[in-house]
Amino acid sequence: MKIFTNILIVIAVALIMVNIYLIDFNKPFEGDSIVALIGIAASFCAVLILLIFRMSKKIEDKLKN
Repeated sequence: MKIFTNILIVIAVALIMVNIYLIDFNKPFEGDSIVALIGIAASFCAVLILLIFRMSKKIEDKLKN
């Protein structure tokens, strides 16, 4: 499960980088730039959720032992 979450985190970070590349910094809230900003926010949320999931699994393992 740890490898799977690591892969998903790497994919989410890669999506953040791609979306940063797509932003037009002269007009950040127009056209495709707003889509890129939404993609960055969604990918950031995915990373946070995966980190919370990983921490909950660590806590669950400690409680079992």
